[in-house]
Amino acid sequence: MPGRLQRTVDFEAVLKAALRSRSAHFAVHHLNTRPAPVVGARAKKLSTSDAPVSAQPVDDSPGGHWLGTVVPKRHAARAVTRNLLKRQMRAAFARHAASLPQGLWVLRLRAGFDRKRFVSAASAALRLQAAGELEQLLLNAR
Repeated sequence: MPGRLQRTVDFEAVLKAALRSRSAHFAVHHLNTRPAPVVGARAKKLSTSDAPVSAQPVDDSPGGHWLGTVVPKRHAARAVTRNLLKRQMRAAFARHAASLPQGLWVLRLRAGFDRKRFVSAASAALRLQAAGELEQLLLNAR
């Protein structure tokens, strides 16, 4: 399961990178790096005092995938629509993560879906349209 991007500095760095792929409604950005280190009180390494399973702390493990999602209110006004799209974005990325390069990834909604065509926020038509675009988008991002 990929980690989640949560810090603004990581989002900004990835969004400055060139587009990896785009579709009618979505775009994907990639940066071949790790999340920025946490500074301050939260920067302490996590460990257990009993027998360690690995010689290397978890915080220093090499590689991995980190995903951030961006679904602006101007493109999906209703919270139920934003949540549906974010769940679909995370699920599609999890299915494709093994075939994608490691690093930081941001999937973003770049255009809204037509509210006349997709009347309900959680309609089957919207789910199918979004899922199809996300699958194609991540296949093209390899």
